[in-house]
Amino acid sequence: MRNVTEKMNILNTFIGRSDAPIQTVALAGELGIKVYHAGWPDKISGKIQKDANLGGSSGFAIFVNKDHHVNRRRFTTAHEIAHYVLHEDQIGDGIFDDALYRSGLPSSVEAQANGLAADILMPWSILNRYIPTNIQNGAVDVTKLANIFQVSPQSMGIRLGQPT
Repeated sequence: MRNVTEKMNILNTFIGRSDAPIQTVALAGELGIKVYHAGWPDKISGKIQKDANLGGSSGFAIFVNKDHHVNRRRFTTAHEIAHYVLHEDQIGDGIFDDALYRSGLPSSVEAQANGLAADILMPWSILNRYIPTNIQNGAVDVTKLANIFQVSPQSMGIRLGQPT
């Protein structure tokens, strides 16, 4: 079992050699996690669980709702990666996240996972390279950046402090 620092080092090294959009499934693979698509009701976004048969070298597998938009699947994958990095000891038999990324864990734990997911999908080291070339009429073009990073305009707006 790797500690949080070791996992963050892997994550940061991966992001350091990446460009937009960050490839979340490849990042999961670097961490030893396998990612699968699952057929679930719309209200279920994803799950991470320890699985001896389906898990990667870490022993963990992430399942994401195959029917959700690609941007949502990417966020779900990043969110579940964040749970692995930050909260492996709380995963137990698995963490299901609903469409609002509520799992039954304390809201502070979900907020941490959401924050790290944003850092994974929209790392400042890469985002800052794109901001100067995506300014229109003196303002950052949130929609254009969202498309480049394959995230929702709302997520990008929040990241930039410009909620849409």
